Order: sequence, then C-alpha cells, then structure tokens
Amino acid sequence: MGRILAIDYGRKRCGVAVTDPLRIAANGLPTVRACDLMDFLKDYTSREQVDKIVVGLPRTLRGEPSESMQYIKPFLKHLSRELPEIPVEMFDERFTSAIAHREMIAGGVRKSVRQNRELADRTAAVIILTDYLNSRSFSL
Repeated sequence: MGRILAIDYGRKRCGVAVTDPLRIAANGLPTVRACDLMDFLKDYTSREQVDKIVVGLPRTLRGEPSESMQYIKPFLKHLSRELPEIPVEMFDERFTSAIAHREMIAGGVRKSVRQNRELADRTAAVIILTDYLNSRSFSL
C-alpha cells in the first residue's frame, strides 16, 4: 500500500504532508517553494510509493471556489501531465490556516516561531490530509 500525499498550495510556498505506508497518520514534510514543487514531487515519488495526491480546495464561506483557484488550476494541469500515473483529488481546505494557527498556540509554540509561514503551511497540509483520512474512514 502506498502513501497519500497532500498539498496546501500557495503562490509562494506549498505545505506538504504525507501518510505513513499504512495510511494511519499524517506527517509534515518540508515546505516547498511553489516554483520548486513539481521537482520536489517527482523526486519524492521516485523514492516513495505514492498512490494518491490530495490538493487543498480553497472555498469561500459560501462553499464556492475561491479566487485562489486561478493559480491552482494551472498547477493541477501540470501535475496531471508530469505524474499521470498518480490520481489527484481535491479536498476542502476551508479554515485550515486558521486551525493551524490555533493548534500552534494550543501547542505552546512561541509567537516568534508562529510567525514562520512555512510552519503554518506545513501544519495546514497535515490538517488537510488528516481531515481527508478521517472523511474516508467514515465512508467505509
């Protein structure tokens, strides 16, 4: 069984998280610059079996796709061309950044560390993947 990889895609940085091989837990990987993401994904998938990539779907409070989709759509097309053997699924990412910030506060992370956007992006990717895994466990 291969891993599931999740991406919190941003114009500058992308948070990345991956499951363990048994798909029980999500762990953050290093945050990657958006311009380097495809190379990172190719390298990672050449070393690890990845069965699915989950990309955060940005939505407004009304549930409509947010304007962030304008730069995620080209990435998704590029991803399907570069890694056609790995299915890609979008998953609702509403509030993940706010939840990530709140979890860092609850975890006792100092304010100076919380201001590091890379940590917030990585945490948001872990939340997306954890929520994705939880949604699938209830649908079995």
